[in-house]
Amino acid sequence: MALQVQVYRGTPMAAHPNPNSLPWSTKQPMVCVSGDRASFVGGSSRRLSLKVRSSLDATADTSAVAVVGQVTEVCKDTFWPIVKAAGDKTVVLDMYTQWCGPCKIIAPKFQELSQKYLDVVFLKLDCNQENKPLAKELGIRVVPTFKILKDNKVVKEVTGAKFDDLVAAIETVRNS
Repeated sequence: MALQVQVYRGTPMAAHPNPNSLPWSTKQPMVCVSGDRASFVGGSSRRLSLKVRSSLDATADTSAVAVVGQVTEVCKDTFWPIVKAAGDKTVVLDMYTQWCGPCKIIAPKFQELSQKYLDVVFLKLDCNQENKPLAKELGIRVVPTFKILKDNKVVKEVTGAKFDDLVAAIETVRNS
């Protein structure tokens, strides 16, 4: 993941009452961060370059744990480790997006299911740009999509906010 940040001197142009009368160039960055390098530009055009570290530099935390009785948010880095840790338990994944109306409607019902089926692991994945590789790997075509896994394999799928179909699919996989 690449991070690029620029910090400019003075008031941002949008916040300045008269941007045309600025006494300095807002196009001249004071700090530029790109990847793991940062450059600082002083008033006399001196440059100082140093290595930047962040918590993202550490290996991704793949030790995330799903808590029984609630829905656990996962990402592309934590999904498979949690599924593998579930062992022979049934895993239900809600694949949603922030802008999806039906996803928002079924979310509280999905939460209730997690409290009802304490022998099932309930996960949710925001199918945003960052998690796109996992969503593609799992073959999502529509949101919401519910993938039901057993022994690290997808065994059932429910597309759309079809609560009764989801409950029936969970019951089928639990009892198999």
